[in-house]
Amino acid sequence: MKKKSIVYFVLGLLILSCSSTKSIVDHPITFNEERKILTLEYLQNRYGLEQDSPKIVPKMIVLHWTVIPTFEKSFEAFDPVTLPNWRPDIKNVSGLNVSSQFMVDRDGTIYQLLPETTMARHVIGLNHCAIGVENVGGTEELPLTKAQLKSNIWLVKYLKDKYDIDYLIGHYEYTLFENHPLWLEIDEGYRTVKTDPGPEFMANVRKAVKNLDFKKLPITQ
Repeated sequence: MKKKSIVYFVLGLLILSCSSTKSIVDHPITFNEERKILTLEYLQNRYGLEQDSPKIVPKMIVLHWTVIPTFEKSFEAFDPVTLPNWRPDIKNVSGLNVSSQFMVDRDGTIYQLLPETTMARHVIGLNHCAIGVENVGGTEELPLTKAQLKSNIWLVKYLKDKYDIDYLIGHYEYTLFENHPLWLEIDEGYRTVKTDPGPEFMANVRKAVKNLDFKKLPITQ
């Protein structure tokens, strides 16, 4: 009986450990020569960085929402190389389409759209050092799910363990870095107002990863 109990206990631990294990599904957006050129131009024109490759050194993770109801439609929005006509607010700055390195579906599935160290256009002033995590949904009718929260927590831990990342922020907090050494945007008039992924979602993620000792966000003057 004692041996049986030990076997069941070990089996239970194995099942529990498997259930908490996440996987990342590779689902790349188009990154052809045109997108590479536009990315390099963005790095040079917006940040003054002349590079031979669109590589970044990740120093922060930025969490977002897509405000699009499905993964398929969200992916379709990011996949084209150039911006569609429905983004006139940022098209004049660069023709490079928006994107992110990761996207989390409503069931918690984590998709990787770009290599973690390839620049994606997702946050003004900080793309050169930021890994973006988009979450499908985010509207009043489709709030972010518990499954997405769990996957974001797992992904933040995974990335923090892999890279020397200092900051974890919500997209709505990006302007706090305007006077920070990481901020490189050259145009003082280029800002957009963001609310994603919401203070409550960020508070829940931060609470779950507080042992990772991310740096405190800059305080506005």
